[in-house]
Amino acid sequence: MSTKQRKSTFLWEEMTWPEIEEYLKIVDTAILPCGAIEQHGPHLPVDIDYFDAKYMASKVAEACADPKPLVLPPIPFGVSYHHEDFKGTLSVTNDALSRFVYDLGMSLAKNGIKKIIILNGHGDNAPTLHYAAQMINRDAKIFVCVDTGETSDVALYNLVETPNDIHAGELETSTTLAIRPEVVQMDKAVNQTLEFGSKYLDFDSDQGVNWYVRTNKLSESGVMGDATKATAEKGKKMWELMIHHMVSFVESIQHSSLDDLYQKRY
Repeated sequence: MSTKQRKSTFLWEEMTWPEIEEYLKIVDTAILPCGAIEQHGPHLPVDIDYFDAKYMASKVAEACADPKPLVLPPIPFGVSYHHEDFKGTLSVTNDALSRFVYDLGMSLAKNGIKKIIILNGHGDNAPTLHYAAQMINRDAKIFVCVDTGETSDVALYNLVETPNDIHAGELETSTTLAIRPEVVQMDKAVNQTLEFGSKYLDFDSDQGVNWYVRTNKLSESGVMGDATKATAEKGKKMWELMIHHMVSFVESIQHSSLDDLYQKRY
């Protein structure tokens, strides 16, 4: 009796160890999605950063030319202490996340992965993920980078009307409406646009510094932006831009040798 042919996949968790062994002979690049489970206002579920990182990684790999990069299971939890005044937020420490990512990176290197692209869906994970990436690079001597939207932010914010739209506002509500409209409660969406007295604190400013504050000091709803301006049409354009730019970046990394990435010096 014939057996149904198994569908090919680039998802690490869906492959057998012999399949991974064979795949690693032609692919040395892995995408690690990293998110968070945290409040996203009264109108969005707490899984936004986790779901979006997972969705993005899969769509990017799917759009890449063959052989496609491997996609790892997403890390659901992140550094979210600043949202803890809102129920539903689950946070881990910087030490815990960095150690976890470091251990995972070292294990990937032992498997033969030479390039790790950390796709970060939660901005406040960035300092921790950069630290972990440095330590993996130091100890495993492989290429590691972190993308927290840098590949598409310039293009993306041309579509956003709201200044300082950084959390559960126009952008994230639009991207969720585009792919999961059933989880968005638009009748509960609010406008909590942020205004700061200094350009150095403004999140949109080219001269803005990185600074940290608990969310409830800025917003009573947990929204930082204007969720009422969100539309599915905007969200579709945003996803197209993000996936397009990330595919270009991933392919440039995947199809370059380590020597070319590091720029040979003699």
